[in-house]
Amino acid sequence: MKSCKKVAKAATKKATAPKAATPKAKRVTFTVNADPASTVFLAGSFNDWDPTAKQMTDKKSNGIFTATLNLVPGEYQYKFIINGTWCADPDCSDWVQNEHGTLNSIRRVEA
Repeated sequence: MKSCKKVAKAATKKATAPKAATPKAKRVTFTVNADPASTVFLAGSFNDWDPTAKQMTDKKSNGIFTATLNLVPGEYQYKFIINGTWCADPDCSDWVQNEHGTLNSIRRVEA
């Protein structure tokens, strides 16, 4: 009788699917040109559009601001905030209109 219970119990266990591998994050660098005295931030779908979450740096004081993020593969919308003004990426030809009637730039991160 014990062996029947063991078999029945084993048959009712749920099959567990193998866990899907978590996509590996990639380093993605965003760049924008602005006046060297500017304050520049990066906001987008990757940081809930927080306009102060990621400040960009101008390491050479030449007006080229950069920020690097670790992003998993996917599609991200973003904008730069330059001296308080929200700006689409002028070097990005991939964009979408947002609910404010302006443009969001799009960055795709491949697997």
